[in-house]
Amino acid sequence: MNTYTLITGGTTGIGFTAAEKLIAEGRQIIITGQNPQRVEAAAEKLGCTGLVADSGDMASVIALAYKLRQDNIRLDGLVLNAGTFIPAGFEETTEADFDKSFAVNTKGPFFTLQALLPCLSHPCSVVFVSSIAVDKGFAGCAAYAASKAAAEAFMRVANIDLASRGIRINILRPGVTATPIQGKAGISEAEKQALFNSLDSTALGRVLTPDDHAGTISYLLSDASLAIRNAVIQVDGGYAL
Repeated sequence: MNTYTLITGGTTGIGFTAAEKLIAEGRQIIITGQNPQRVEAAAEKLGCTGLVADSGDMASVIALAYKLRQDNIRLDGLVLNAGTFIPAGFEETTEADFDKSFAVNTKGPFFTLQALLPCLSHPCSVVFVSSIAVDKGFAGCAAYAASKAAAEAFMRVANIDLASRGIRINILRPGVTATPIQGKAGISEAEKQALFNSLDSTALGRVLTPDDHAGTISYLLSDASLAIRNAVIQVDGGYAL
């Protein structure tokens, strides 16, 4: 039986960089993404297995779980990283954007974890990639912040419900990080640069990069975190100080 760590949303950003680090540490990695071309390109660059799966589509999530079971794959680590960010002021947020935020950021990790339970080893470490937006208010992020906060809430309960299976769940809350998510959200280059420049005043003195989060993910997946449950590690460069 083959044992892997699976990273959802692993084609770019934090997921891709975490995969790079974990592969360098000797782990066998599976990444997922919703775009077949990006999945293929990322998997080839990393030298790992890539599978197409859309965390916001339950049929896709079920198909992913079926594929893993058919291939007799066990997971000793699961990084629930796939997410979406649709910036909009509270008054401008549409029902469609709200629903999509919750479909990908809340419903997605809930049912991905549920569907993959038959594939999870005992013990298994699950890392949920949340956001500083749960703890710090940002204009234009109401639905995004709510979707991540809701996911954190069910992760807390899942730690209790799944304890007998040897499954532990912990949370990484990244601060503002330079990844493709800003471009996908429609943020202009000028707006993005202004945001990044504003972080020069933090204790870290710069915007975060995906490399700043890979070490935390590696730690939470390792045996060093066996006794940790529902820890929330906020990696924000001192933004919230």
